Amino acid sequence: MKIAVGSDHRGLKLKEDIIQLLAEIGHETRDMGAFDTNSVDYPDIARTVCVEVLRGQAVFGVLICGTGIGMSIAANKVKGIRAALCCNTFMAGRARQHNNANILCLGVETASEPLEITRAFLAVAYEGGRHQNRLDKITEIEKY
Repeated sequence: MKIAVGSDHRGLKLKEDIIQLLAEIGHETRDMGAFDTNSVDYPDIARTVCVEVLRGQAVFGVLICGTGIGMSIAANKVKGIRAALCCNTFMAGRARQHNNANILCLGVETASEPLEITRAFLAVAYEGGRHQNRLDKITEIEKY
């Protein structure tokens, strides 16, 4: 599976660790930046990763910043993106199972075990069923 990964300058080290983890478990990655510790604007990285997912160049995206909050806010402005800020494995599983999240957001200061959270996000499938009606309502909200 191809996964687009991006971070701001504060998330650079974690981004590199996640790319290594994804390679070890057999996934192909697209590194969308940042590429060094010089300050970058996280909305630019978020948009780049979201576009990769929406165009089908990646199945999922992972976005990382200090808290994960900025990345999740920016990503969720993109129509068709369901970005979930996850601080533990339970949240990651539910983000996929109930919300069919297509972007995982992590904070280097807030994620308890970011590599395990990433594993959990990828391990769980969308359940569908009763949850689809709720996702359909979210899609309706995107029209405003």
